[in-house]
Amino acid sequence: MTGTAELPRLSVVGIGADGWPGLAEGSRAALRRAEAVVGGPRQLALLPAEVAGERIAWPSPLRPAVQQLFAGLAGRRVAVLASGDPMFYGIGRTLAEELGAERLDVLPHPSAVSLACARLGWPVEETAVVSLVGRDRSTLAQALYPGRHLLVLSADAATPAQVAELLREHGFGPSRLRVLEQLGAAGERELTGTAERWPHPPGDPLNLVAVDCLAAADTVRPHLTPGLPDQLFESDGQLTKRHIRAATLAALAPAPGELLWDIGGGSGSIAVEWLRAHPSCRAVSVERDPVRAERIVRNARALGVPRLTVVTGRAPAALTELPCPDVVFIGGGLTAPGLLEACWAALGDGGRLVANAVTLESEALLTEWFRRHGGELVKLAVAHAVPVGGFTGWRQAMPVTQWSVVKRVERVAPVERVQRIQQGEAL
Repeated sequence: MTGTAELPRLSVVGIGADGWPGLAEGSRAALRRAEAVVGGPRQLALLPAEVAGERIAWPSPLRPAVQQLFAGLAGRRVAVLASGDPMFYGIGRTLAEELGAERLDVLPHPSAVSLACARLGWPVEETAVVSLVGRDRSTLAQALYPGRHLLVLSADAATPAQVAELLREHGFGPSRLRVLEQLGAAGERELTGTAERWPHPPGDPLNLVAVDCLAAADTVRPHLTPGLPDQLFESDGQLTKRHIRAATLAALAPAPGELLWDIGGGSGSIAVEWLRAHPSCRAVSVERDPVRAERIVRNARALGVPRLTVVTGRAPAALTELPCPDVVFIGGGLTAPGLLEACWAALGDGGRLVANAVTLESEALLTEWFRRHGGELVKLAVAHAVPVGGFTGWRQAMPVTQWSVVKRVERVAPVERVQRIQQGEAL
């Protein structure tokens, strides 16, 4: 934030489709006092004549213009209109990030989610919510689980049909859909159907989609824990198989907001499952083969995490412009000159590194780094039961050597540092 001392204090008023009649008196008073009211054209049109302040529509693109817009309103009483609850997928977050939360007086209105759950009889705390406003529709794929109640915040009138199409593509065609339009307004209505036979043309752009998730009988069941079924990934064979993948994700230990470097992405399975761990997790997958890089993009979209960044290039050269990671996974190209050194140097204090090896040369390298830096060195072996004549026997997959380590930067006190320099020690 820059120049925030000259920015005005804002009353951020949530308003529903019912407009002025649905507002609490405190919200009405804030709007009456305002000398300028900023909002979308639809929201501004809901205000009566008694709101006399200048009406200003949001510029586009919005976020880059926020600072300049409100700097121009310094010294005036300003209100901002938001749909429903401003802090729930609303403009309130953008304003707090750009101007500072201390400058906002937020006056929320019931959100569309609260109103929808009230209509449907769904408990709000047990209902999943996915916003497709300004987001890739493939993000919906991650939320699909049989028996789940799901609310989709629509971008426009075309969203319900797009939701139905995505559900069909992912084996959830039998799901029941209910489109709730103009919630809270006099023109509120509900449209019902199934994803596999959605019969309705585009209706009101102000809508959300309620989904009772139901999978077709032959749909491969997704789940929350690491180790998704291998058949959910498109692959040319370069795939960390599900049992090793589950153990690898456990070693990587994803946490909210962390950034993963996935080196030697292959099919992208590690990065994809990392991102599925939490909506705020971030990942960059580095893959030298352009065909595989495109495949990683497709896998990320198919499994609901299109936010995966894919870099086509050979590590370590491809790493130089990337943001510093919290965690690094090396699944391929381990013996490339300088790769381990570059990844280790990129990690800060407390950063984590996990590397998998299947060749003796890679294993020897990990053994040497384990000797120097500690951590945990394990060998993972998986065998599958297969027919042997009329009987059943074990078929052993190639064992995987895995090294995992937490980087600790030695902190040397000033006096000790001087002593070491005097003794000629390398720091």
